[in-house]
Amino acid sequence: MKFRVIVFISFFFFGASSNSDAQSYQDPQQHACLKCHSNQSYTFHNDVTGMEVKRLMNPYYILDTVAISAGVHKSFDCTDCHSAEYEAYPHQANLKLEPLSSCLDCHGGDESYAKYKFEEIQAEVEKSVHHKAYGEDFSCSKCHNQHTYAATARNSDNVLEIVDYSNKMCLSCHNDMKKYKLVSGHNNPELVEVHDWLPNQALHFQHVRCIECHTEVVDSLMVSHNIVGKEQAVKKCVECHSADSRLKASLYKYENLQKRSENGGLGNVLTNSSYVIGTHQSPFLKLLSIIIFLATLGGVIIHSIFRILKK
Repeated sequence: MKFRVIVFISFFFFGASSNSDAQSYQDPQQHACLKCHSNQSYTFHNDVTGMEVKRLMNPYYILDTVAISAGVHKSFDCTDCHSAEYEAYPHQANLKLEPLSSCLDCHGGDESYAKYKFEEIQAEVEKSVHHKAYGEDFSCSKCHNQHTYAATARNSDNVLEIVDYSNKMCLSCHNDMKKYKLVSGHNNPELVEVHDWLPNQALHFQHVRCIECHTEVVDSLMVSHNIVGKEQAVKKCVECHSADSRLKASLYKYENLQKRSENGGLGNVLTNSSYVIGTHQSPFLKLLSIIIFLATLGGVIIHSIFRILKK
């Protein structure tokens, strides 16, 4: 028997942040979902043999409850997105054929979510190479897992964390032979070979997101969603390594530009440990340059004081 993934949002096993949260997360129906969908196996009663049967759970239907508890949908009930008929166990097989609600079914046309610009994001997705190839089959959930998605780019002040979280979404398909072939119909290319033109591959993969080079940047959106074809991908170093770097409108749109406005130019140089726009930053060289600058400035001041005293 196969089970459909059921949204389980619960702090029952991890603690809750408040009494009201604890009450909502201790819903018996949510516990019933977790009983199967957080474990490697599940059991059911076989009415034909009259015996309890234990089976391995489909790995795609096993939920990471720790990741869910940190996601944006953590306060949802399972049946907010899934049919209420899933409350019956064992689940009816035909329920798997029912389409799930889309993101715009909840977020579209709602003033409380207007600042996130879901309609504009959807318009950009429809321009992307993925949507052109697969149409409506390529939904938000292909990249953003509804159970565990967290708005990292908007909320994190750690660029490396943003890069890691974003790239894992891309690699979940582009570095997975089975999932890639399921969607594309052919074997996935080796990413290292495809990017053999890129110098210092490892550093680039660790410090910039895939979408930095593979999207059309839109100033009005926090994250670009128009994934362009490989022929249109950025391959000129100067696009990023210049004073007018495209990273200002993408990776550093929120984190670095906000810090610049708060701390000023000098404050940002002294506090920002991430990649510096328009340069190849080395933390050691950065520290060394600051020491040299301060030593030079101190030498000039001391020299001036001695000249004044001598006169």
